[in-house]
Parts: sequence; structure tokens; C-alpha cells
Amino acid sequence: MTKKIYADLHNHTIFSDGELSPEKMVIKAKNIGLKAIAITDHDTINGLKEAVEAGKKHNIKVVPGVEISIRFNYSFFTGTLHLLCYFSPKILKNNNFRNLLKNNLSKGRGDNLVKIRIEKINKFFGPKGTTPIFLKNITFNEISKYGTNITRRHFALALREKHKIKHEKIINKIIGNKSCAYYPAGIDLKAVQNFIKKFPVVTVLAHSAAGSFPGNSHYKEVHPDIKIIEKILPELLEFGIDGLEINYPGHTKKHRKFLLNWAEKYNLIVTGGSDCHDTLNRPLGIEGISKHEFDKFMNFLTLKTN
Repeated sequence: MTKKIYADLHNHTIFSDGELSPEKMVIKAKNIGLKAIAITDHDTINGLKEAVEAGKKHNIKVVPGVEISIRFNYSFFTGTLHLLCYFSPKILKNNNFRNLLKNNLSKGRGDNLVKIRIEKINKFFGPKGTTPIFLKNITFNEISKYGTNITRRHFALALREKHKIKHEKIINKIIGNKSCAYYPAGIDLKAVQNFIKKFPVVTVLAHSAAGSFPGNSHYKEVHPDIKIIEKILPELLEFGIDGLEINYPGHTKKHRKFLLNWAEKYNLIVTGGSDCHDTLNRPLGIEGISKHEFDKFMNFLTLKTN
């Protein structure tokens, strides 16, 4: 029996690395029968006003959010985990909230990060690199043309379209988190903690087990193995994380059961989403939560807000 998905709480628009505008995302959600969605662009809230207004226009509940990149540098893991943060539409009108959030997020991405990554990639894989793969160096201009909030997906697009590198294994060798050229995006967990102490925000660890998916998957990307997550979990619990994203396309039944045990043990809320980026490879509405689960989520969010 196919699960009835009421709400999809993990989606990306053109304001980060998605293909759809916020309004087109809302219209798509309505057309496929969803009743609620969250917009959680990577490290930006610039699309949320349009999304909330579109939700009212098309009678779809829109939960504002952002997917924040958290940088870690440990002996057992150098990379980024993603924290889905949800909040009330009302707080978007708070200038202090918007300005402080944008100021924090700007430290984790931006042109400086892109330039550092380009320099390291060319150092190892450029025509004069230690392991040459490209016929010419990657340039900042060719990457920046893909958007204003550059992510791994934009680098992958440039490798395919500008440098004619089609094989996923080679792309991952260049930009994956095990690459010798890898430089993680994100901000420190403490910076996020300082922010959520001041404002009512629900925090959920995204795609916790996607890195352990057996075989190839669009959803696996550069996510760490679930054993790495288990090592970092005590720090996340001390931070005060509220929930786990369990219903996710890149999670096996085994891993979902494992994560549910964590949620029950540590009294964490359960969320889910499709991690939509486009209409073909990572579409909207293929994962999410039921109405009952969404009601529990909204009650938790309301309690935080009040």
C-alpha cells in the first residue's frame, strides 16, 4: 500500500540550487495533491516571502525554512552536515531575525568559499595539477553564472556542461567530500546555537543516513556514513536539536528503523521530505509525512513560537 503523503518538508527553489521558482513549487505541490510544503533553500531565506504569498494564493500551507550547512573538522570527519530549520511566517517580518540569520549564513558560503574551492580543484585536477583531469582550469565566472548561492550541484553542472565530464565517479572524485580538493561549506554549530537561543526555530537533522545508502543514488551525494552521524549525535543533542528527517528518498527501511529508535530514545520529532531540486531526478512529493505527523510537527512549531 502506497503511503499517503500530506506534507513535503524539504525542498529547494531557484534561490539556492533548485529549478523551480517558489510559486511554481507551490503550484506543483497543489497539482500533485500535497496539502503542505516547506521551502528550505540552502543557506538563504530570500525565496520565502514569495513562497508564503504563493501558498496563500493557491491554498497550500507553506512552512518557511532554511537548510543550514554546519561545518565540522574532526579527525574522523571533515565535512558538512545539514540542519533544516523551520519557523513561523510571522517571524519573517522581524528585521532582527532576518538580519542576524543572513549575517550568520553569509559566513558559510559566498564568493570567497567558491574561490577557495576553485583554487583547490585546479591545484589538484587542472591541466597543471597533480592529477590532471581538465583541459583548462575551472574559472569563477563559469561557476557564478549558475546562480547567486553556489552549491555542489552548480559545480557538478559546470563539470558536465563546461568541461564535458559526464561520469559520476569522476565528478565525485573532484568535488566529493573524500576529494583531496574538498573544502567544506558552512558555519560552526555554536553560531547556529546562539541564533536559535534568541528566536523560536525548530531544528531537524537532514538526511542522516543518506551517506550509507547501498549503491548509487542522487540523494547520496557527499553525505557521511551513518556511523559518522552516530559519533556526532551527542554534540547535536547537547546543541538542542529538535528532530530527525527520517522519511527521505535516500534512506533504506533498515536505516529508517535505526533512526526511529534514535527519535524515540532521545524524544525527537520525526519529519520527512523529498529534497526536491528538479522535476526529473529529484522531484517534489516522493517523500514526506502524513497528516497526523504534520499536525504533530505544527503543534511542536506552535509551542516553540508561543
